[in-house]
Amino acid sequence: MKFTVQEIAQAVNGVAVNEETAIVTSLEFDSRKIKPGGLFVPLAGQRDGHEFVEMAKANGATATFWSRDLTEAPSGLAIIQVADVLQALQILATYYLAVINPDVIAITGSNGKTTTKDMTEAVLAKKYQTYKTQGNYNNNIGLPYTVLQMPEATEKIILEMGMDHAGEIALLSEIAEPDVAAITMIGEAHIENLGSREGIAQAKMEIAENLNEDGLLLIPYNEPLLTPLTRKIMQTVTTFGIEEGVIAGKILAEQAHKTIFSINDEIFEIPVLGAYNVTNALIAYGIGQWFGLSDEEIRQGLADFQLTQNRTQWLKAENGADLLSDVYNANPTAMALVLDTFAELPQEGAKKVLLGDMLSLGKDSPAMHAAMAEHINPEKIQEVFLFGPEMQVLAEKLNAVYPNLALTYIAEDMTQLIQTLQENLQPRDTLLLKASNGMHLNQVVDALKVSENKKEID
Repeated sequence: MKFTVQEIAQAVNGVAVNEETAIVTSLEFDSRKIKPGGLFVPLAGQRDGHEFVEMAKANGATATFWSRDLTEAPSGLAIIQVADVLQALQILATYYLAVINPDVIAITGSNGKTTTKDMTEAVLAKKYQTYKTQGNYNNNIGLPYTVLQMPEATEKIILEMGMDHAGEIALLSEIAEPDVAAITMIGEAHIENLGSREGIAQAKMEIAENLNEDGLLLIPYNEPLLTPLTRKIMQTVTTFGIEEGVIAGKILAEQAHKTIFSINDEIFEIPVLGAYNVTNALIAYGIGQWFGLSDEEIRQGLADFQLTQNRTQWLKAENGADLLSDVYNANPTAMALVLDTFAELPQEGAKKVLLGDMLSLGKDSPAMHAAMAEHINPEKIQEVFLFGPEMQVLAEKLNAVYPNLALTYIAEDMTQLIQTLQENLQPRDTLLLKASNGMHLNQVVDALKVSENKKEID
């Protein structure tokens, strides 16, 4: 990124008040991260970002967006007057995409979008200069920020698109104008805001509203809610699924640390467990093919992709037990899938699960939590820990159906939960942890796992 203040002002329909020829080489909305040459974006949060412009200046900022009265603007750095700071950030991202002109790949879905993003980037990186969404920067702030961090040599940018409400993905699609879009699945996440799975499907389909007219849309074959929504799509629509769809994968072997599958008799391997992760890989395969990669290049990309932290991540506990951390996101479909996969894993010791609340499920939340009992078989899962007020109904259901199951329910005391797990977890056990991010089970993972210092000593 390298623009004059004047060029940025023109791009965002703003006014450069001074220092029009100053050069901007980076952008931040956190004044603590700003560097010399940086443009500060004073977003409104718990506090108005304008309050931190002086700090940004002290840290070397060259310029700042400014939407307050100019008489309040600080001296000593370039001021770009705009009507709306967030909108200016979004417009600048679209402008930067037009300047660099990479192919834009957009990925959304109720589950699996981060893993799919990681797989897709690893595949495309075998042939192209790539950049992808970092962490969970997938909303109306994070996506344009990601775009503006993109190196100038980028040929393909892979953007994750998240949402809580209708209209949000439409905005992200407008900012990014994707060339390829993919929907991983339609689950129940945010059903509280969207009313139904039909509402979720419609919101996810917003990803195609600004899809390149010569572009590609990938959707799951077994999702009838999406099919009618694609009938008016003029772009290429490709389906994927396990032994179904245009891109059909066949599971050959599932192991704790890898899954082997085939597409058209070509064998592929991913370094994560689960058929649900194979469907993510099918998307990456389809996108790789679209951009001209060979099966061998795709195979290599899938074999060595790096999973974002806390997405189906294997770790070691201090006492040697295995931890399967999947604590970033949860909805009933995703929790059922990972429970079913975990139950079938070969294991010497006991298999145990810690399940935390699935959030934003609305009025059907009790029934959806209770339904998880169908995916817990005491012959395959020996002990269950439940955490959070929403999990009480599952505890009651399990006690009724499986009275001899080793079950611990803790409503809200995280300290008690950690202590109970530390006392119960044996060296040969395997523990699955799954919950919505808002339940903060990452704290449990951190308390149980081998510390980085311990690893270095070992």
